[in-house]
Amino acid sequence: MSSTIPQTSEACCQISVVQSSYQPKGTMIQLGNYADVYTVGNEASKTVVVGGFGYFPQTQQGADIIAEALGARVVMPDVFFGKPFPLDQHPPKNDEEKKNFQTFFQTTGNFETVLPGLLNLSKLLREAGATKVYLYGLCWGGKVSMLAGGQSMNLDGKSIPSFDAVAALHPAMLSAADAKNLLVPVAVFPSKDEPVDEYKKIVEEINAKPFASKNVYRLYPEMHHGWAGARADLDNENNLRDFKDVYGRLATFYKNAGEA
Repeated sequence: MSSTIPQTSEACCQISVVQSSYQPKGTMIQLGNYADVYTVGNEASKTVVVGGFGYFPQTQQGADIIAEALGARVVMPDVFFGKPFPLDQHPPKNDEEKKNFQTFFQTTGNFETVLPGLLNLSKLLREAGATKVYLYGLCWGGKVSMLAGGQSMNLDGKSIPSFDAVAALHPAMLSAADAKNLLVPVAVFPSKDEPVDEYKKIVEEINAKPFASKNVYRLYPEMHHGWAGARADLDNENNLRDFKDVYGRLATFYKNAGEA
């Protein structure tokens, strides 16, 4: 991988999206500042899970699993506002496409650009009646989730964490430093392609938190980067097994995180 590309998983820059025939159960709506939001589950639920960051049948299938397991509502906002990195340039194949990839992460996909919208969405959901708001992200979104877990908001004159728990599935660009400011429980589910030494540091960091007993960490040693998202090959028995497993664990994590 060229040094000009942001420090993401090398596999993220090499593995192509896998086609899927899954038919999502949810619908698309407008919510807050987001023109396109995939929503599924119980709209009357006071528990809302925000997540995904990328519309593919596999990510929507994951959202559907969480919604059913929790009896909650899941919303997946288009954080790129209709301008994701072009699929025909991913993985980047030449210097021009690598430059375009770098530019994307400096602009549309910049963490500081994306994060405020998610924080505002959480506040909007709480003002609409949600009592628990959780967040998860895949790949690049895993780092976004971890950073969001260290943010707070003012609601009804009180300062509270922006999200009640956060999670990262086969995250990219994640470091132990990203976990230092965490205010809430976190779940981290890396693949075999994530850097082992850095993740040992991440585990040490999150295990030192006062909410350590609610944190979850599980390595999927047989899975490639992207196995829970757009690169999931659900015709593969092992991939399907771990796909179902990780989303089931994610739902259980939120249940436990929400208990007093």
